[in-house]
Amino acid sequence: MTFQHPACKRDDGRRGRFEEFAELASNFTSSPLFAVLCLCLVGAVVAVHVAGLPIEWQLLVGDALGAVTLLLLAMLKNSERRAEHAVQRKLDAIARAMLEQQEGQRRQAHEDLKAAIRMEERL
Repeated sequence: MTFQHPACKRDDGRRGRFEEFAELASNFTSSPLFAVLCLCLVGAVVAVHVAGLPIEWQLLVGDALGAVTLLLLAMLKNSERRAEHAVQRKLDAIARAMLEQQEGQRRQAHEDLKAAIRMEERL
């Protein structure tokens, strides 16, 4: 196991299972359905406390709420890191292309810039 930036792990453009799962989870958690599920979970917490159910029920609902929060935090951080890496790669490609243009040459940086513009589809 290595501790690399999530976007740096593969050079062949393919995504691993975790990256695909993170993308699906990110799409799901930004949907209205997930917002409704979260509201239902918060409503369940309130209902359990108002109803005065045994502590076991309160712990169960509270633990579920904590688990959802932790999963959301992990997915948010993964998405943030991938976006950060994509922006940095794009900025680097723009800088290289501008430098080549100033020098009056058109080399690899122009192609790198084209590839970087569509990079978010691969991450």
